[in-house]
Amino acid sequence: MSSENRLKKVHQFGNEQIEVLYSKAQPFSACGTDPIRPHFKLEFKPGSTILKKGTTFIKDGIPLPCDIIWEQDAGVKMRDGVTLYCDILRPVGGKNLPAIVSWSPYGKGIPQPPPMGVAASAVSGLQRFEGPDPAYWCHHGYAVVNVDARGTYYSEGNLGYWGESIADDIYDFIEWLAVRDWCNGKTTMSGNSWLAIAQWFAAAKPSPHLTAIAPWEGHIDLYRYDVLRGGIADTGFNKLDVKCTIGKNWVEDMADMAHRYPLMNAYWEDKGAKLEQITIPAYIVASWWAHHTIDAYRRISSKEKWLRVHNTGEWPDYYEHSDDLRRFYDHYLKGIDNGWGKTPRVRVSVINPGGKDQVDRPEKDWPLTGTKYKKLYLDAAGGKLATNPVANESSVRYTADDGKSNAAFTIDIKKDTDYIGYVSLRLWIEVESANDADIFVVVHKLDANGKLLTGGFGAIGPDGRLRASHRELDSRRSTPFFPCHTHRKEDLLKPGQPVALDIEIRPVGMHWSTGEQLRLVIGGYNVMNSLKTGPSMMNLPGPETHNEGCHVIHTGGRYDSYLQMPEVP
Repeated sequence: MSSENRLKKVHQFGNEQIEVLYSKAQPFSACGTDPIRPHFKLEFKPGSTILKKGTTFIKDGIPLPCDIIWEQDAGVKMRDGVTLYCDILRPVGGKNLPAIVSWSPYGKGIPQPPPMGVAASAVSGLQRFEGPDPAYWCHHGYAVVNVDARGTYYSEGNLGYWGESIADDIYDFIEWLAVRDWCNGKTTMSGNSWLAIAQWFAAAKPSPHLTAIAPWEGHIDLYRYDVLRGGIADTGFNKLDVKCTIGKNWVEDMADMAHRYPLMNAYWEDKGAKLEQITIPAYIVASWWAHHTIDAYRRISSKEKWLRVHNTGEWPDYYEHSDDLRRFYDHYLKGIDNGWGKTPRVRVSVINPGGKDQVDRPEKDWPLTGTKYKKLYLDAAGGKLATNPVANESSVRYTADDGKSNAAFTIDIKKDTDYIGYVSLRLWIEVESANDADIFVVVHKLDANGKLLTGGFGAIGPDGRLRASHRELDSRRSTPFFPCHTHRKEDLLKPGQPVALDIEIRPVGMHWSTGEQLRLVIGGYNVMNSLKTGPSMMNLPGPETHNEGCHVIHTGGRYDSYLQMPEVP
């Protein structure tokens, strides 16, 4: 990258000074070139417009159910003098309104088409990408406030990816917003993905007027659940995200930072939300393919918190559940006694590939009450999983660097079983000619004849990954069902010397019927992606592995390799 497209700035993170790499933002002419995010009309036009009831903005979209005031490009000054710009959409004549804030770098221009998987008839076109639809919320007595994050579009400064800096910006903005003459002083945040991630950081350092949050599928730790999951650089999406960001200045380059700083440091710690500091009410929505959101429910300190795990896509689920979300908001932002408090604290969907899913199964807590963690022991001699420890030692090897070889272990399911909760793998691994090993695993379901069964939205089963040299566990955060790694040092392997790895796998919510099979696949490449049944939206490159030669898996006797599954009544 040429020097004119690269910026380096030293920032203070805790007690460490760290050089942060930035790339030049894309010019405004690039709006709409992103392969996922929609095109919209881009103009800087401060002022107010009345959007009339009955107007439609996109083909087959919802006509406006009420008159809406659209305040465009309102400037708000942050504590460091930088001005951010927002659009405010509120019902004409509305007073004493709660405000719903959506915060992202993806542009607030309207109209916008619905995101993938969402019918045009489900939205009005006034919604920003992954954000709340003002047509719905204004009609029900709320204001929707769309903010262009620092460094994007006309907002000043440089874009940073979460951390303390975004928490400070949201704090300052909400303090400004809450005293508008139309606002009742209570605010919340809403949206998918980026818009959800921002909420963890805002709620951990909240403005007094941030009353509740509702993050919909947003990761909680940039290192552990995105660019360096398991200690393995996987930056294809992040490179695209940075490349597609539009603004006048600079964008923090997450992908380049992953290569510059592959070990945990104060920079990466800043990108992990301090969830234990969150005490305000929270309605958290997740899916089994976004485990980073699920664990937030366990870790936040809020006494009033709810978790719902769905079985569809995050975008359609978001708009389909507006009424449910409104009950939560009405209760906390309007003080309406609508029975929200009786809503089950946890609702999960149990995926049943080859059968019918169970949706909104009510539970009291997460992990589910009564969970029994069952160890299925690997037996390399026959490629099986056993319910009891395996007495005899055996091993199996696969070529680690050819992108196709793996080892598989199966077990026949003897009774109908629901596995719902955290999954982990204890694995004894040996390298024959290298000093490190990148391990990828996936658990999925087979029918009685050994055929892979997939669920809706290409659901296969939970996966995990770990670089062996990053195997050191964080004793403060690890539990018997959840291994968490420090990623602070490299402990390289020695050929011929087996070591034990504890690998975090995404939580599962899946049903197995009698006669079906559970299979564990282990390889040196992303075995999850290799098994996807649907087309890829973006054709991104995969993880950057350090594998070389063969891996040897040891089982039985001294080598207690086992898959731990959460069986529930």
